Amino acid sequence: MKIPRLAVAGVMPLAAALPSWLDLAPRQASTITVDLTKTYQTMDGFGRANLITNMSDKTKQRYLLDLLFNTTSGAGLSIVRNGIGSSPDSSSDHMNTFAPTNPGGPKATPQYKWDGKDSGQLFVSQEAYNVRIGLLILHCVAGGVEVERSRLICFPCAQTYGVRQIYGDAWSAPGYMKTNNNENNGGTLCGVPGTSCSSGDWRQAYADYLVQYVKYYGEAGVPVTRIGFLNEPEFSPGYVRYHLTANIALSLSTYWPPPIKAAGMNSNGAQAADFIKILYATLQAANLTSQVGIGCCESEGWGNQVNMLNAIKSANAESMLAMVTSHTYTGGSNSPMNTQKPVWLSEQCDLNGGWTTAWYSYGGAGEGYTWANNIYNAVTATQVSGYLYWEGVQWPSPNTNEKMVKVDQQSPYNIEVSKRLWAFANWSRFVRPGAVRVASSGGSGVKSAAFKNVDGSIAVVVISTGASASNVSIKVSGAAAGAVTQATAWVTDGSRDCAQTTVSLATDGTLSGSVAARSITTYHIPAPEAPSA
Repeated sequence: MKIPRLAVAGVMPLAAALPSWLDLAPRQASTITVDLTKTYQTMDGFGRANLITNMSDKTKQRYLLDLLFNTTSGAGLSIVRNGIGSSPDSSSDHMNTFAPTNPGGPKATPQYKWDGKDSGQLFVSQEAYNVRIGLLILHCVAGGVEVERSRLICFPCAQTYGVRQIYGDAWSAPGYMKTNNNENNGGTLCGVPGTSCSSGDWRQAYADYLVQYVKYYGEAGVPVTRIGFLNEPEFSPGYVRYHLTANIALSLSTYWPPPIKAAGMNSNGAQAADFIKILYATLQAANLTSQVGIGCCESEGWGNQVNMLNAIKSANAESMLAMVTSHTYTGGSNSPMNTQKPVWLSEQCDLNGGWTTAWYSYGGAGEGYTWANNIYNAVTATQVSGYLYWEGVQWPSPNTNEKMVKVDQQSPYNIEVSKRLWAFANWSRFVRPGAVRVASSGGSGVKSAAFKNVDGSIAVVVISTGASASNVSIKVSGAAAGAVTQATAWVTDGSRDCAQTTVSLATDGTLSGSVAARSITTYHIPAPEAPSA
């Protein structure tokens, strides 16, 4: 009978006697060295894209939110990516725009119609950011008579998810702003170089539209921090692609909201640069540049994004970006992009594999262990600052791995959690926004990445590459003497989901632990306590 591994909350002195049957005893540990003095990119965080459905079961609704955003029981995701809709209505599978009607031309007063829901995305953003909307009733005296006044206010919610990176990204401008007068089938924004539209130049109207989106979210208590105006600009979908996520739901209505359709707008790098300048000036005029940064260009593949970035540089528009964004569906990279701006791998998933909750079976594209390694490669080799999965929660159709959590569309809302979510947890829970990646080297049969968080804590992510368990020691150089006095370790493998496991601490600050076969283990060293006064 196999005896389970000992789990200890906190640390165990290395000198303490360990049971002889523990896996840690018989094998020689290999050493990972963390060098805090050698630094790389600053992390913006980890996240997922859209999350849009309804659910009447509020207990399961909260459970799903916790799975995504809770930093102690879930994945602790720190980035929300919302789609900015372009469809004239929410019928069928559409994600609606708040400017459905052509006002008569680009110079005419826009006819905005904000529904306060944004296809269910606003609620999720409020939950992630920690706001509730309430009605404040005021009683005051006017002309000697007490009168009642009311207004909507935002106030913190009980949950403390604290997501601070809210990214709004448009798949397309409303159809009437484009060369093909359609949100689908490609088409280009009227007014950018190389276009000719009888309806006129819609560039400023589109920039105003995106800024108004930021304002609507701000009024609802959610500061949008990043804005994008393209999504896969080399792709011209002429059909509906179902990407409905289980919106945990989020409103009090009883209908099941629509999935996102694959609207799209074409652009090359020169055209993107042209619009970036207009959007940046519009954000400046609205005094929003200190809050909102522009992201571009969400290309389907890394090579396409490199080409677009080069054109943006040639047009002297790179400085107006806050980040460069790319997908890797049509090709990835093993080297950083040539830019001084943070780079996000802003959407990726396994679109084709049948749904699986496995950690490791045969190295399949949807397995959790695969995604632990995917994130590692992107963070270390490509040096991305942000890494986002496509969908957080989705109903069973399509029954693929494009989501991390699957939930039935109808009551009792059965939920299946994939190991992909827990692979993210071992990164996102401990590598928090603002963390700086530092050097990490050594170790046999493992690969590692290390980070120093804004609060001074240190996270060391260790992935076992072997088919058997091994022991590791972790030495931290560059830390103040006596700084490493406690630590915890958290493991995800075939039987554990970011669960606490044993770690030992020597008097010199060296950590030691056992890493399971084909697992990911994160060692977390809290910030040193300030000396008492």
